[in-house]
Amino acid sequence: MSNLNEKVGHTEEAPVKESSIENKVAGDAPALDAAPEKKKREYKEMEHETHGDLHAKVDMNTIQFTATDLYDKDKVDIEHVVMEEVFQLLQCDEGGLTEAEATERIGIFGPNKLEEKKENVLLQFLSFMWNPLSWVMEGAAIVAIALSNGGGDPPDWQDFVGIILLLLINSTIGFVEERNAGNAVKALMDSLAPKAKVKRDGKWRDIESADLVPGDCIAFKHGDICPADCRLTEAIDVSMDQAALTGESLPVSKKLGDECFSGSTCKQGEVEATVISTGPNTFFGRAATLVGQDNDQTGHLQMVLARIGSFCLVSIGIFVLLEILILYPRFHYSYRRGLNSILVLLIGGIPIAMPTVLSVTLAVGAQQLAKHKAIVTRITAIEELAGVTILCSDKTGTLTTNKLTIDKENVKCYSKWDVEGVCLLAAYASRTENQDAIDGCVVGTLPDPASARSGIELLDFKPFNPVDKRTEITYRDNMDGGKLKRATKGMTGIIIEICSRNKTSELEDQLEADVEEFARRGLRALAVAYEDVTGDAHDGQGNGFELVGLLSIFDPPRSDTKQTIDDAMALGVKVKMVTGDQLAIAKETGRRLGLGDHMYPAKVIKDGPEAGGKHANLDEMIMDADGFAGVFPEHKFEIVKRIQALGHLCAMTGDGANDAPALSRANVGIAVEGATDAARGAADIVLTEPGLSTIVHAIYGSRVIFQRMRNYAIYACAVTIRIVVCFAIMSFIWQFDFPSFMVLIIAVLNDGTIMTLSLDRVLPSTTPDSWDLAEVFAYGIGYGLYLSASTIALFAIMHSTNFFENKFSVEAIKETNDPRGHMVIYLQVAIISQALIFVTRSHGPSWTERPSIALMLAFCLAQLISSIIAAFGNWGFTQVHSISGGWIGIVWVWNIVWYFPLDAVKFAMKKTIIAALQRRKAKKAAVASVDSNGERLQRTASRHESLYSNRTSFLSRAANRLKGGAKISMSQNELQRFSSIQAQQSGAALTRAHSRPAA
Repeated sequence: MSNLNEKVGHTEEAPVKESSIENKVAGDAPALDAAPEKKKREYKEMEHETHGDLHAKVDMNTIQFTATDLYDKDKVDIEHVVMEEVFQLLQCDEGGLTEAEATERIGIFGPNKLEEKKENVLLQFLSFMWNPLSWVMEGAAIVAIALSNGGGDPPDWQDFVGIILLLLINSTIGFVEERNAGNAVKALMDSLAPKAKVKRDGKWRDIESADLVPGDCIAFKHGDICPADCRLTEAIDVSMDQAALTGESLPVSKKLGDECFSGSTCKQGEVEATVISTGPNTFFGRAATLVGQDNDQTGHLQMVLARIGSFCLVSIGIFVLLEILILYPRFHYSYRRGLNSILVLLIGGIPIAMPTVLSVTLAVGAQQLAKHKAIVTRITAIEELAGVTILCSDKTGTLTTNKLTIDKENVKCYSKWDVEGVCLLAAYASRTENQDAIDGCVVGTLPDPASARSGIELLDFKPFNPVDKRTEITYRDNMDGGKLKRATKGMTGIIIEICSRNKTSELEDQLEADVEEFARRGLRALAVAYEDVTGDAHDGQGNGFELVGLLSIFDPPRSDTKQTIDDAMALGVKVKMVTGDQLAIAKETGRRLGLGDHMYPAKVIKDGPEAGGKHANLDEMIMDADGFAGVFPEHKFEIVKRIQALGHLCAMTGDGANDAPALSRANVGIAVEGATDAARGAADIVLTEPGLSTIVHAIYGSRVIFQRMRNYAIYACAVTIRIVVCFAIMSFIWQFDFPSFMVLIIAVLNDGTIMTLSLDRVLPSTTPDSWDLAEVFAYGIGYGLYLSASTIALFAIMHSTNFFENKFSVEAIKETNDPRGHMVIYLQVAIISQALIFVTRSHGPSWTERPSIALMLAFCLAQLISSIIAAFGNWGFTQVHSISGGWIGIVWVWNIVWYFPLDAVKFAMKKTIIAALQRRKAKKAAVASVDSNGERLQRTASRHESLYSNRTSFLSRAANRLKGGAKISMSQNELQRFSSIQAQQSGAALTRAHSRPAA
């Protein structure tokens, strides 16, 4: 929070860190007969941190006139050194620069704007074809078109075209999404003031802010945006709003020599200043530089895809090698025949449409989240949100309203007036027009702001000034016989100084204790006094001011924030506050929200925990802390980075430009409603409704989407195993040559059906999700081997016995590579492979969890098409021939018989292999949670949690909310617009060059 001291005066100067520095307000009591001299009172209040006049840390003559030296804080802190040294360092004076000097400095320091990196478009597109999944697809395409040209047969154009089209579609989707990246830097650039008033060659003129250089003399006034970091050389009652940069709730008062940050807004006064830094060297520029920095790691979902692709690649590679080593030497396959068998494994083993299926699943999920006012700008963030374990939230404007309020519950009354009376007197002593933040919040406490002037006649009003540090009104009270009265409000030390009526040592002791209590809790104190005026003149003598009350000012939490935090914790997500505001204020907000008050100042992020303290290292402190205060963009960025390094997926919420670096670094950056363009550009999810309640819906929705993706991943791995194992074994035993084109048909029909998983009904997890790939692969292998057995058994009975002919009177199929036999195997594989999805999508027996109508209809349509192909598909080029209705019926009955034991396979694996994998995972987690002293890390309980937090019912409240009890309306036009956007971006960057880092 910013300083209230010089700001419309209403609170008094106070100490810096948690109000630990005392501000002594001297003054003797009014002269009374035989009265002893009063002791000096010490009112410990909040104050904005100041650094005082500093000097360079090294010899000034050793500092070169370069950006490297001038902005090296180990040599000199140009933001805080005395102004004489600033002019010496920048080689200028208050008169500014000449045009020639400015031109020269542009070459030294660069323009006052942020640079945008440009990439080669072709290389960017080609980069999306360089990953394990693409390698397998490209390998299959090469085999189909180049290596298959032999034995008198033409190349396999059908397979080649199908594979290439799928590869190009996936690459194009990723490329388009990547081209839409860079919004964060663009928004930060647009936030810079476009014009600046500068003195060049002794004359004032307007120039592009990009042309400013260090040493320029600039001027700006109320309503202007500061175009560069500068030091004030002239300042008239200046107040700067830098909430979007530092997170401070109030405008900050500035005086001669103070620094102003680029991008902050002048809320009061007029300024002349000397530019000290421009472009990437400004406070704002450093934040922009952090956006996307150190973010070149593989994205979380892309990492998962790469591992699944590697699993498929290894599986295919093993059996391709076995076919080469067995089919050619043992069975003397011709070159082309062997390649056709290998091509079956390559095409069938590749989860060809996995990126597209997952993209559609994510895009449909993004449209569903849009209905809850959560607009997804990077749809792969949905998958990561499902696994988020820690939510780092900014305070100002996110957890709180960013609107000052009088806390009526903490109003102290010292006279006959009650709370409402004290607030009314304070409102009398406030402006009702052209209000500053303090007057606005005081008048806002009244049920009707008009009552601040109703019933009275304003005779005289003295606004705040830096000398008196209080406001005062003289008025006629028409409701009290027209008597003249006077009220004042302002800094505690000043108000008690002017009070003379009913002023006792006990009263002063009580006031001092109340002010100190407010300071400890991060509340600002505003004293109110009153006197009656004798005579009928507005400047007449009064009977002496009497202290009537003390108001506490704070930035209140949003009404739904505490419930949202409880709901997030019910979903297994820990919430930490990370704010630029002061420590005492952060602790008070944390106590009110039930977060706790284990919060630390930002300096610990650089210095680490105190030696001998309870935390062995900074990582332990970060995990134990409820939050951090006084942080800058660099600190937020470092906190998120360290949390990720500890193996957590981290989400970050924020609304200001100061949050942009951490929003970009986080696995999921969430810009709240009303966020700046910079924050929205850096975020992955943008909320369009105030508060954080939408996050609960987004987390719940993301876990639904995650379950759909996990179901598909298991299915894809199972199909890979069943294809490569089944057809390899059939080749080894019977030299069975299945047509590769029919494998492609199976893949297309399967993936068309699986697309509807994006609308499937699933049960989300109540804890953060994570990709346990060992579990996914185990299920895939188990299901794949079982399905392989079903196909091998069918072919063995058909080929080696007369069972089907005798029982069902169908034609015999005895030749190994009879085209009708190929069709029988095609139909069996197509049907039961798709039926597997009903097993992978369910937790219990597959028939007890109803699928979505879309999935069921798609499955039935695919089976109808497969059956029609089997009945009428006389395709000579693929070596298949239609089969009779009897064989089609046999295949259907065979698959139904083999389908029901699939649930038994699932339950058996859960009890054995999966249980063993989970025990091993739990053991590793237990080892990882032990600190350097061999003790298990535990969060320290807050001493205030029993007073401020009630956790007994939040589980049931969260459950009720997640069942859909709270619905959020959205206009049809808005919904269509966002749905259109998401449809266009349906294949989000699954292979991004600058995607979010993996945990």
